[in-house]
Amino acid sequence: MTEEQRRQLQQQLWNIANTLRGKMNADEFRDYILGFIFYKYLSEKVVRFADSILEQDGLKFAALDEHTEDGAEIVQAVHDAAVSELGYFLKPSELFHAIAMKGNSQADSDADGEQYNFILPDLTRILKNIEQSTLGTDSADDFSNLFEDLDLTSSKLGATEKAKNALVTKVLVHLDKIDFSLADGTADVLGDAYEYLIGEFASGAGKKAGEFYTPQPVSTLLAKLVTAQNKNIKKLYDPTCGSGSLLLRVKREADHVDKIYGQELNRTTYNLARMNMILHDVHYADFDICQEDTLEHPQHRDLRFDAIVANPPFSAHWSANPLFMSDDRFSVYGKLAPSSKADMAFVQHMVYQLAEDGAMAVVLPHGVLFRGAAEGHIRQYLIEQMNCLDAVIGLPANIFYGTSIPTCVLVFKKCRRNPDNILFIDASQAFDKVKTQNMLRPAHIHKIVEAYLARTGQDKFSHVASLETIKANDYNLNIPRYVDTFEAEAEIDLNAIAGQLKALEAQSQQTDAIIAAFCQELGITPPFAESGK
Repeated sequence: MTEEQRRQLQQQLWNIANTLRGKMNADEFRDYILGFIFYKYLSEKVVRFADSILEQDGLKFAALDEHTEDGAEIVQAVHDAAVSELGYFLKPSELFHAIAMKGNSQADSDADGEQYNFILPDLTRILKNIEQSTLGTDSADDFSNLFEDLDLTSSKLGATEKAKNALVTKVLVHLDKIDFSLADGTADVLGDAYEYLIGEFASGAGKKAGEFYTPQPVSTLLAKLVTAQNKNIKKLYDPTCGSGSLLLRVKREADHVDKIYGQELNRTTYNLARMNMILHDVHYADFDICQEDTLEHPQHRDLRFDAIVANPPFSAHWSANPLFMSDDRFSVYGKLAPSSKADMAFVQHMVYQLAEDGAMAVVLPHGVLFRGAAEGHIRQYLIEQMNCLDAVIGLPANIFYGTSIPTCVLVFKKCRRNPDNILFIDASQAFDKVKTQNMLRPAHIHKIVEAYLARTGQDKFSHVASLETIKANDYNLNIPRYVDTFEAEAEIDLNAIAGQLKALEAQSQQTDAIIAAFCQELGITPPFAESGK
């Protein structure tokens, strides 16, 4: 698929999504359109898998009649193989194309004589059947309640059942016409389109966008940082994984990732993350996404990870319960992050989960670099006692959806190649203005990563600070303390300015003389007479 065809697919999907726009807000119609796309993907995946099994018998899965004895026997055989390999199953009558065509056919008539097929009960049943097909299998957790946000009874779809049915049918029929190119195993066309839609929804979701999406350039930067010196990752982790886009970006940058782990508090976003993994062809056995509060109830605390990436909610509230002082994640520091700002609590959690030879990159608000009290104490411990902070990277303001504050990336390693210093990079001016948003371009990302790898001082961009210097600054990591970005103003030639003023004065006198002559001809007093001119 060419780049132009890829863009056309993205635009087609966005146009279909806009079919729902007038009925509900961005985060609501996001859940519907992404859910329907996911249903179509699951259907096409089953068809391709089943057809490969039935090929030697000259059969096509979609053409099987599951109500006959022979058909039911074949469908059951495909079911057993599909659940084992794909983790789920759909019958021929439950396939996306079948339900879209049923809705689009004109078989029934309503009280007004208009013909239509009512598919909402069938669709609700099918989505439930997908989940139930996994019960008792290893994939059950990954498909449990996956479609719970597709409320087909919602009045937001229409005032009447007929209106709801018509809208859903329209969306399904439009989607049914699109080729997702699943046969091309080398091109993640649908995954890219799905990411595109998530990004588009984030741009219109305001503050809520931060709950489920990290802008792709930022994801790319974090991914490149944690894979810079190790591209074969056994365990990858994001404790605040949102829609999973950041994890998938690391998978793309790495040569190989054995298993992906994530945790997400928001239930809807958790469902989105699981869909996103499956849509990117991550096998159900190769990811473990959990839904819980990471700080209060960590689900993977016994594991250690080769790579950790995160974009935690900025300055979120947490309990800061004194009982956490006996929790291994926090106890060694002697202090807890304040309840009103959980930023450092997330750092402590992630450092605890980081493998001895692992790499971690986390996006945080600038306040973590210089705030005092408990946060200052934790920051000092991380540097002085654990010596695991490898780099501090300042990012531009206004690059995240829903907030314009400047942010930074902290890179941590427990076994550092440069244990005597910390690298500071000021990339706050590395952006292009795109409408109201600032954006990191590939060239900006490349410059940051190259500076991180080179680990040398660059005028007005990077500086390698010794631990003694940082100690002398009382462990304040505010980037301007280390990277001098001061631009001297151009010198002013006072003699030249004086000459310009004399020339302006002479010109003014000539103008006054001309005005005075005109006033004399008109017999009026010049306007500057009172000033003595």
